[in-house]
Amino acid sequence: MDGNSVEQLAGYAENGELNLGYVVDLYRKYADDLRAVRVEQHALRAANPGVATKLDDLEAEITYLMVREHRPEVVVEIGSLDGWSTTWLLRALRDNGEGHLHTYDLIDNARRNVPEDLAAGRWTFVHGDAREMLADHDHAIDYLFVDAAHTRSFARWYVNELFPTVPPGVPVSVHDVFHTRRPWPFSEGRVVLSWLAERGIGYFTASRAAAPEVNRGLAKLKETLDLSEAVHTGRNDPMLCFYMR
Repeated sequence: MDGNSVEQLAGYAENGELNLGYVVDLYRKYADDLRAVRVEQHALRAANPGVATKLDDLEAEITYLMVREHRPEVVVEIGSLDGWSTTWLLRALRDNGEGHLHTYDLIDNARRNVPEDLAAGRWTFVHGDAREMLADHDHAIDYLFVDAAHTRSFARWYVNELFPTVPPGVPVSVHDVFHTRRPWPFSEGRVVLSWLAERGIGYFTASRAAAPEVNRGLAKLKETLDLSEAVHTGRNDPMLCFYMR
């Protein structure tokens, strides 16, 4: 971390925006619960080694922590593939003791991979194109997680059609933005960042490509909290998070 402590990095907070200091506080607040969930996810992965795990540990943990802290009644997940992100979201809702997850995907692999006891009473899977299924939706969205078709056209749909239906203050996570330090031209990530910049909305990312000091700082924090053993060994962490305005 080039000599900087986590506490020093936490001071880089932007007023009114999701920032490192806030994420550090969440790790410390929910460390015991997160430790138990990591054990469950490790066991799930070991039992289903063929399941694609697109979220790296930091992204999955931050998602869990955000859901725990904000206690959403309605979570909307667009894109689940094999259900790895879905299980993290469902465990957060389970540990909150409230909330329901609505997942939309063209691929229904998640149905086979999400444990029944985790899904029961808190999960609705909708098989189909989110652009059609969420047209004129009546969800009161309290948390939005987007990890679906990574194209500029799909991103234009959700920033122009779906984002305006999400109330101010709601946390939003978008995957596959920072595969590199800056998103590729004509990419999903470029559309999202342009949309945020036009509205003056700040964001948080732990991407090792775009925010290496944040990534290293959280890794060191996890060591102090006994959370450093890998659940998923991937090194692809392009997600960003922000609060809707």
